[in-house]
Amino acid sequence: MSTSFEGSKVLVVGRGSGIARATVLAVRAAGAEVVVAGRDGEKLAAAYDDPGISAETVDLTDEASVAALGERLGRVDHVVSTASARARGQIGDLAPETVLLSFSTKVVGPILLAKHLAPRMPEDGSFVLFSGSSAQKPSIGMLAVAATNGAVDVLTRSLAVELAPIRVNAVSPGTIDTGAYDALGEEKKAALFAQRSASSPARRIGTPDDIADAVVFALASPFLTGVSLSLDGGEPLV
Repeated sequence: MSTSFEGSKVLVVGRGSGIARATVLAVRAAGAEVVVAGRDGEKLAAAYDDPGISAETVDLTDEASVAALGERLGRVDHVVSTASARARGQIGDLAPETVLLSFSTKVVGPILLAKHLAPRMPEDGSFVLFSGSSAQKPSIGMLAVAATNGAVDVLTRSLAVELAPIRVNAVSPGTIDTGAYDALGEEKKAALFAQRSASSPARRIGTPDDIADAVVFALASPFLTGVSLSLDGGEPLV
């Protein structure tokens, strides 16, 4: 599918690395004017050297911050929210604040984006949110992450109905080599990836570009809405 976003403004909320960066570069390569937004706008601005990519500061847990971003942006055609807050840990170690921050960032945040940006979007605009494969395959230590991702899947379907004809979809990644696993150390990371590659039907670990391609597909597909696209190599099947 040949995709062009010429003349479109796309907002990508998230970090300046990993999946968010791959998404920004893919959408920009398709011709869009891209606005990147996150808690550290200056750091984001330094991550890109392209006059077609501008940076804004926003805190998805603060409605006033989201509303102000909408005022500054004016019209926007598409919105992608990759933001998340780390919430791994077994139930005995999970603090309520950790769970609430996860929900506030990944569920309430997109609700606020929809509230303040959808009125500024054309009827053929769209949102892409981020869920995750833990919603389909629970595992020990991923309770809060799984619950958050499950809520994103429900939110996606609900917003698709409420915001129609603006489309709303989600991308649900599995294990992706974004650098997030580097903290394990080279040996433990290699062992984990080898184990997951061997058990995954796709027989490999995902890349940020795999996810960015799915985001572009969701943004550009005029008959796709209310769907969570699983980009997980089939991990939940085993």
